[in-house]
Amino acid sequence: MTIQDVFQDGDLAASVSPQTLVVKLGTSVLTGGSARLDQAHMVELVRQCARLRQQGHQVIIVSSAAIAAGREHLGYPVLADTVANKQMLAAVGQCRLIQTWEHLFGLYGFQVGQMLLTRADLEHRERFLNARDMLQALLDNGIVPIVNENDAVATSEIKVGDNDNLSALVAILADADKLLLLTDQPGLFTADPRSNPDAELIREVHTIDETLRKLAGGSVGGLGTGGMATKLQAADIGRRAGVEVTIAAGSKPEVIQKVTAGDNAGTRFLPLESPLESRKRWILAGPPPAGDIVVDAGAITAVTQKGSSLLSKGIVAVKGTFARGEVVRILSVEGKCVARGICRYTASDLRRIAGAHSQQIADILGYEYGPVAMHRDDLVVVDN
Repeated sequence: MTIQDVFQDGDLAASVSPQTLVVKLGTSVLTGGSARLDQAHMVELVRQCARLRQQGHQVIIVSSAAIAAGREHLGYPVLADTVANKQMLAAVGQCRLIQTWEHLFGLYGFQVGQMLLTRADLEHRERFLNARDMLQALLDNGIVPIVNENDAVATSEIKVGDNDNLSALVAILADADKLLLLTDQPGLFTADPRSNPDAELIREVHTIDETLRKLAGGSVGGLGTGGMATKLQAADIGRRAGVEVTIAAGSKPEVIQKVTAGDNAGTRFLPLESPLESRKRWILAGPPPAGDIVVDAGAITAVTQKGSSLLSKGIVAVKGTFARGEVVRILSVEGKCVARGICRYTASDLRRIAGAHSQQIADILGYEYGPVAMHRDDLVVVDN
């Protein structure tokens, strides 16, 4: 059987425009509710993701089950319930988990790359940009990112706490179109389906309120850290950033394909706004500018009238001291503010590359964070 044979049928998402999809796989999905990894089901999930990649979509996996994989690999040792022991199991299990993903994706000709994150990596703006750049580099090179929280070193102060919320943050990091939270439940119900036979699946959610939050229960499998409540939190984060979020059963046939194709395969949460507008509103309403970049008339025309990124060639002067990832103003030589945005270089770096062509940045600095000083997706034009 060839790769073509594997992908010839059921291409539900083939006619859909290319999308970036974050797929969060809970411990209950990856273990089938048992105490060990269910590799038979994992290869089925990989097959669906590989098919999407064949169709031109980008797929990012947020994978749980590191601790479960560690317990399995060590023969289910009886351990005291301490942070150190959990971190030890995570350290062992993460190695086992990434090896499994590498093997399964390799069956379909795809390579994987591991990203281990903590909340600090996502809340600190410069580290956020570094993580975003690395994630994009993986995608640009055809590598499937496998993301998990860095449980082996994370403390309570820097933990995201569960992979549901982590996946929502990764979706923002990747500017994803959709986030799919796969679990052992078909979605969110009007009541607890385990005790109420009249419970109905909620197909679409437009508003998350206290009534809806009360419907979300906790984890019942004892294997993971998240339940329906954390999935609701993740859905709220994602939709506020412009990401469409779906909670669905990981055992549902072709569930990943169906969500990508726009089918309602579980409970779908509609986004409030586009990711671009969400980011630009943050730039306008966020922290005060940390400094100013003075640019020439050509750069002003490119930024304000042509929707272009800010290039180092157009920079005349840099005022203030600011770090990479901070919000700064773009000023004309007369001192008028024409835009605000997130800068990709520090103030000292910008002073060194001011007036230089983009191709010269790496030679001048010895490194680069891309060919532009400020990307058009990270800036907003202002009236004054």
